[in-house]
Amino acid sequence: MITARFIRNKRLLRIASARWQRRAIFLLGGIVIGAAAVVLAQLADLAQDAFGLLLAKSRYVVLVVTPLGFMLSAYLTIRLFPGAQGSGIPQAIAARHLNDQTARARLVSLRIAAGKMILTLFGLLCGASIGREGPTVQVGASVMFAIARVSPRRQPGLILAGAAAGVAAAFNTPLAGIVFGIEEMSRAFETRTSSLIIAAVIAAGLTSLALTGNYTYFGSSAMSLARGADWLAVPVCGVVGGLGGGLFSRVVILMARGVRHPLGRALKSHPLWFAFACGLAVAICGLASGDTIYGTGYAQVKTALENGSPLPQDFGILKLFATTFAAISGVPGGIFAPSLAVGAGLGSNIASFFHDAPLGAIMLLGMVSYFAGVVQAPITAFVIVTEMTDNHGMVVPLMAAALIAHLVSRMVCEEGIYHALAKGFVEQAILPPERSQAERR
Repeated sequence: MITARFIRNKRLLRIASARWQRRAIFLLGGIVIGAAAVVLAQLADLAQDAFGLLLAKSRYVVLVVTPLGFMLSAYLTIRLFPGAQGSGIPQAIAARHLNDQTARARLVSLRIAAGKMILTLFGLLCGASIGREGPTVQVGASVMFAIARVSPRRQPGLILAGAAAGVAAAFNTPLAGIVFGIEEMSRAFETRTSSLIIAAVIAAGLTSLALTGNYTYFGSSAMSLARGADWLAVPVCGVVGGLGGGLFSRVVILMARGVRHPLGRALKSHPLWFAFACGLAVAICGLASGDTIYGTGYAQVKTALENGSPLPQDFGILKLFATTFAAISGVPGGIFAPSLAVGAGLGSNIASFFHDAPLGAIMLLGMVSYFAGVVQAPITAFVIVTEMTDNHGMVVPLMAAALIAHLVSRMVCEEGIYHALAKGFVEQAILPPERSQAERR
């Protein structure tokens, strides 16, 4: 009797110890991810400032610096950090669907995380229209994957938690991080890991708050749609944003899968020169825009929202082109922030048809619509825009615009960009290393 009770108590103690160990892993990972997100954010600002100083000396230097920077970034990605190209979110999604440890390590590892951060900063230093939020997601997933070796049975949940914590820390939007993890990363609610995901998000968020203080990404705003006629902007923004986001996704997915045409095969066989051409196209877009479309687009959008001033008429479309060229070039960099900037530009254009409506409110509708059109995750879209602007008075119109944009985008592009690209990374990751390297070339 005593022996049986001792064995039972020992088993219960072992189970309790394993649970607390797992919780500690999630909390530790969240703290590391929060610190990494803050470091990447601050270095990204410095990189964009340095590029601004370069522009101040000569606007036309981008015709050399940007294409050569794209070429070098693509070369380093292929040779040293394969798996680090693009946003980083598709790699995190793909890693969750893989069971083989070696295959996962090709997509999420500390080595890839380091390369992702370095090359994302290098891209911003060269004027690429990219963001840091997607890379933060891959960094978060990589950190959790490294820690997961202590608890190998929970790796899919750890990768999910790392990605969610990355979004929360990058934007200072804890609720959006949780919603992103459920809607976009897992496409399901996992009861067993939900509390642990929240713990990781809280740890990452508190670390970010401790290092940078409390802030809203685009500042606080109290703009809303006051008159009945203003609400007509909701379906207009939803349709325009959904079409634009769907077309962007379709182009990026098509280029990632390869165009079945002699020209497409030629582009795939010369990735460095293709990256050079994409960089040159970004530089031309930058010159045409008056140097406004480089980098994340965060500063331009925040200034416009805070001052209630419209963005340049060509900002939205040129930012869309520049982001498309950066996304298909193969250089590391996210599309989160640039997509919000494109949406703000489109919203600013649409606002010119609604003279009495608040400009900022329609810009927010454009942001949520285009972003929902790109990622096809409407809940994440309106939650993240609401949290980034601290504007709860716009929740209902933002929800409606995101839903309309999602439906319209599905007519143009059948699958969301992240999950469509993730399939390609799954296929690459399960190939033998030598064949996988040849495929990337």
